[in-house]
Order: sequence, then C-alpha cells, then structure tokens
Amino acid sequence: MNREEALALLKKNLTNKNLFNHSLAVEAVMRRLAEHFNEDVEKWGLAGLLHDIDYDRTKDDPMRHSIEGAEILAGCGLPDDIVYAVKVHNSRHGLPRISLMDKALFATDPLTGLIVAGALIRPEKKLSVVDVPFLVNRFHEKSFARGANRETINACSETGLSLEEFMGLGLEAMQGIAGELKL
Repeated sequence: MNREEALALLKKNLTNKNLFNHSLAVEAVMRRLAEHFNEDVEKWGLAGLLHDIDYDRTKDDPMRHSIEGAEILAGCGLPDDIVYAVKVHNSRHGLPRISLMDKALFATDPLTGLIVAGALIRPEKKLSVVDVPFLVNRFHEKSFARGANRETINACSETGLSLEEFMGLGLEAMQGIAGELKL
C-alpha cells in the first residue's frame, strides 16, 4: 500500500478532522524517527498514518481500539510488523512492544498531542514558536495537556532516545508539516 492508498483508506474510516490531523502528525514523527534510526521511512510512516484507523468505530469501546484497526490493516494486506505496531500502540491490551517501530509508535501517539497543545497555548498558535525547553517545562506540569500520557511519552527511552531528543525529533517533524496541520 502506498501513501495515497493509505490516505484514501484513512479518509474512508476516520471522519473527525482533528483525529485526521493527529494521524498526519503521528505519520510525520514516525517518518522522522525512521530516518533517525535508519529504518524504512515508508513503512514507519504508514504505521503512524493508519494507527487510529478504527477510532470512529471504537471510540466508545477502548478495549476494541487498535484490535479492530489491526484487523482492518491485515485485511488490506499490510505487512505483519505494521499490523502489530498498530495493535500494540493501545496499552490497554498489555501486549509487548517488540520492534523499534512498536516502541516508537507507542510513545509518539501522545507526544503529538503534547506538541499541539504547546502550540495552541502560545499567542501565535504556531508550531514555529515552540521549542524543546518549552515542551519539557510543560511536560512536567500535570494540568497541561492531561490527555498526553506522560508515562507513555517517557516510554521513548525504550528506543534509546532521551525525552529531549524524542521531543526534538517530534517537534521538528511536526514543524515540517505545520501548514497541513494549520499550526
């Protein structure tokens, strides 16, 4: 499956514009991480883009989220490693994160929300004015971006990256698609 086919599949299954933008952000960060780790950028990008493909169907049943997504992707013939990464990004299932892609997707999912929140509290409402020290400070504020699970973001250590390195790569990736994200 190429990116255009993946976008069409995502648009068919995900109607919420904010979640669509979230998927674009996760894709961008996963692509940047793949570059950093010298991994398959296209494969990691697809995992990021499609990780929440089932969210419209499962938003009221978190125990089904990512299970149905993995089933959709397997049915479309995506590689097993993408299917598994999507399946394990939901911590509710307690499945082990085995590959570097699994670990990266797990930590990236909430990071994008933290970065978006960081942009939205700035007067400019732009990613271009956000930097890593600002994000690190906000990360330690429990009341800021409560939906961005800190423990999950901290799981970036499973990839060998420090929190600051991970945030830096994520922010750089999202700044690169700021126009698409309208941030």
